[in-house]
Amino acid sequence: MRHRNYGGKLGRTSAHRKALLRNLVTALLDHERIETTDAKARELKRMADRMITLGKRGDLHARRQALAVIRSREVTGKVFGDLAERFRNRPGGYTRVLKVRVRVGDAAPLSLVELVEGKKAEAKPAKSDKAAKAAAKASGAKAENKTGRAPRKRAGSKAS
Repeated sequence: MRHRNYGGKLGRTSAHRKALLRNLVTALLDHERIETTDAKARELKRMADRMITLGKRGDLHARRQALAVIRSREVTGKVFGDLAERFRNRPGGYTRVLKVRVRVGDAAPLSLVELVEGKKAEAKPAKSDKAAKAAAKASGAKAENKTGRAPRKRAGSKAS
């Protein structure tokens, strides 16, 4: 019976499993997105959410608890600074696990683990297709399609 037994063993000794999860948590919080196997991703999600919750608490005891798991002081500073502010109004569920593919070598199912509210990328306002064609026509150049190439002439068309 598995009553009150949480977490998988991942085929490792307890020391190896602890080191693996600490490294995964540190990498996830540093890069904000990593790819790993499904079983590791499920264990990682629990631990990463707990670290962000400690960051939101923000007191000295929480910082020491986080430093016992996270292997980098810089990443711990990021958790207690940037990530704590980003997730301030969110009650939980800071990470998402997306099943991505199957690994070629051993057919292991792989997942993408990422923070829910990623960094906001500054999007450039893109010109519409009509505006791009009008600008190209005004400059005397041939209009380009979405692939960046000039449109092909079709047999039987009267375009010159």
